[in-house]
Amino acid sequence: MSDQHIDPAGNTQAFRAFANAREQEAAAEPKKSPLVPIIAVVAAIVVIGVVAFLLLQ
Repeated sequence: MSDQHIDPAGNTQAFRAFANAREQEAAAEPKKSPLVPIIAVVAAIVVIGVVAFLLLQ
């Protein structure tokens, strides 16, 4: 049996190509702002508070 030599540089190059592709995909995606869900939650709390206040009078 022959001792097969696996070139680690090939694996490293493949990994670097994969990592660079993932970084480019992440940079291309628009950043989602958490501001909209926060505003929706605050608005819902205010509406529930106003309704509860009006019902308890």
